[in-house]
Amino acid sequence: MVLARDLDPSASPLDYYGFELRRLREEAGLKQAQLGDIIYCTGSLIGQVETTKRVPTRDFSERVDAALGTDGHFSRLVGLVLRSVLPTWFQAYAEMEARASFISTFQAQLVYGLLQTEEYARALLRVEYPARVDEMVAAHMERQRILARENPPVMLVVLDEALLHRRVGSREVMRKQLAHLLTFLDQPWVQIQVLPFSAGEHTGMMGSFNLLRFEEHPELFYTESYDSGRMTANPQVIRERSVGYARLQAAALAPEDSAVLIARVMEERYGDQSGTDERAVA
Repeated sequence: MVLARDLDPSASPLDYYGFELRRLREEAGLKQAQLGDIIYCTGSLIGQVETTKRVPTRDFSERVDAALGTDGHFSRLVGLVLRSVLPTWFQAYAEMEARASFISTFQAQLVYGLLQTEEYARALLRVEYPARVDEMVAAHMERQRILARENPPVMLVVLDEALLHRRVGSREVMRKQLAHLLTFLDQPWVQIQVLPFSAGEHTGMMGSFNLLRFEEHPELFYTESYDSGRMTANPQVIRERSVGYARLQAAALAPEDSAVLIARVMEERYGDQSGTDERAVA
């Protein structure tokens, strides 16, 4: 059994978080159950976080900061903790994504992570991480904090029409996800286009990819396979993929027409279908 006193705070962000939570809780003269009562959770949960058995969420961290008067200490630390939960091969991309000022993405199978609802993300992550789904969802949603900052990145998004029809989770999950996409229609820094089936063959048929631009760093190209990611600043790759992306944009529907298509699929495929056998809608 791991005890808080045995943690090496330099071992990982999670170990440091648990070490600090125990240290500052004890400095405040509170037992685990007492702190739990203050922040509306169980003392057992406090103990699990202190011994790295549970990964803290941002909400938990903000409530701990308020209870212990730690001036945002845990709210700042939790970002590092949640990023460390992501697959090792994805962490470098997540760090660069958070720094990007301009993101161009083509998605062939799934809604781009920064635009996913929590329910959609949970349905996806449950497939690969059934025993860690809560912490993976928390880490996944933490990435989206860049959209709420004062100067969010400009995002150009091209989605293959296929992903609108591929059901992830229930019909209600998909309906909420497509409705969420429509909320970005009036956002000046986000442009969503759908590449329709009628476009036929296109320059993205090798798979999804992202292009990141920065204020003071070279541009990056990113793509991934089943269990690895590839990121490069090779100028020739950037040039080729930038041209390919421009062609995808040209072949895709205009943003307004894309919204019409998203709304139509949302109603026709994921609307109220009372009395319909859900297995028949696959």
